[in-house]
Amino acid sequence: MYDTQVKQEDITNAIENLQTKFDQPQFSFEIAHIADGYQFLTKPEYQVSISLYLKQKSKKKLSTSALETLAIIAYKQPMTKSEVEQIRGVNCDYSVQKLLEKELLEIKGKSESVGKPILYGTSPKFMEYFGINSLDELPVPKDFVSKENEIGEVNEA
Repeated sequence: MYDTQVKQEDITNAIENLQTKFDQPQFSFEIAHIADGYQFLTKPEYQVSISLYLKQKSKKKLSTSALETLAIIAYKQPMTKSEVEQIRGVNCDYSVQKLLEKELLEIKGKSESVGKPILYGTSPKFMEYFGINSLDELPVPKDFVSKENEIGEVNEA
C-alpha cells in the first residue's frame, strides 16, 4: 500500500528509544526482545497486581511428561516419536499430540529410516513461550563426564 522503505538503523533507534522510555518506574510494562521480535510484557514486579486486577487465571501448565518430551526434542531435534520413546522409556503419543496442539512442536519433515517416520522439532511459539531467541540460549545440561561423576581412581601407569 505505502511503498516506503525504512532504514534498519531508524527502526533500531526507535526501539531503543521506546525501551529506554518504558524502563522508567512509572510504566508497568517493558519492551522485550523475544523469538526474533519484540513484545510489550508486564514487568515482573507488577505481574501479581495486574493479574489480580484483571482476575486472570494462570495458564494451564505443561504436564511433567509433556515437559520431558519437549525437553528431549528441544535438545536433540529433529527427532522421531520412537526416538523420544526410546529415551523416555514410555509411549509419547499423547504428549507429542498435545505439544503439537499447543504449537510448541512442529513437523520438520520425514526421516530417511524405514517407514519414513515424522521428524519433530520446536516451533517459533516454543521460543516465545520460553522467552528465548535461539536454541543456543537453552540451559546447558550438566556434563556427566566430569570428574565429580567418575567412580574409582584414575590408573596412571
